[in-house]
Amino acid sequence: MTIPIWQKIAAIAVYLLPWSDSLPFGRSLFMQFPVLEYLAIPALPLIIIEQLIPFGGIIIFFGLFIGVIRNSKVPYFIRFNTFQALLIDICIILLSYAFQILLSPLSNELIIQSLSSTCLIAMLSIFIFAISECLQGKEPDLPGISEAVRMQL
Repeated sequence: MTIPIWQKIAAIAVYLLPWSDSLPFGRSLFMQFPVLEYLAIPALPLIIIEQLIPFGGIIIFFGLFIGVIRNSKVPYFIRFNTFQALLIDICIILLSYAFQILLSPLSNELIIQSLSSTCLIAMLSIFIFAISECLQGKEPDLPGISEAVRMQL
């Protein structure tokens, strides 16, 4: 079964949510290599919406959860990728809280910068992998996360 192009584009678009939430991890990389700031361009519309609307991030999250994932009329390919993107986003949010709570008391900036840069690079890898798989009409198979999504859908 071939996936229509509009479904592929919609599936790719939902991965912008975790990508936009992972961009703060790249502050030190963006300062060292300003050209990397261009990686934020695809996420700019989402970042603007999240900043302009009070609780914009939560509204987008629940809108996708209720309007897409729990709507059986939406094609499975889009529902799968939306659910997977939301689970990745939850992991990123929890990771950012862990950085704020556990690592902020540390005075060693080098360790914090290295860990946060690693998180951004890992998320960039996931983002590129998801885009390439969606363009081919395949479900991006991320260990652990994809199995959880399949069990819930």
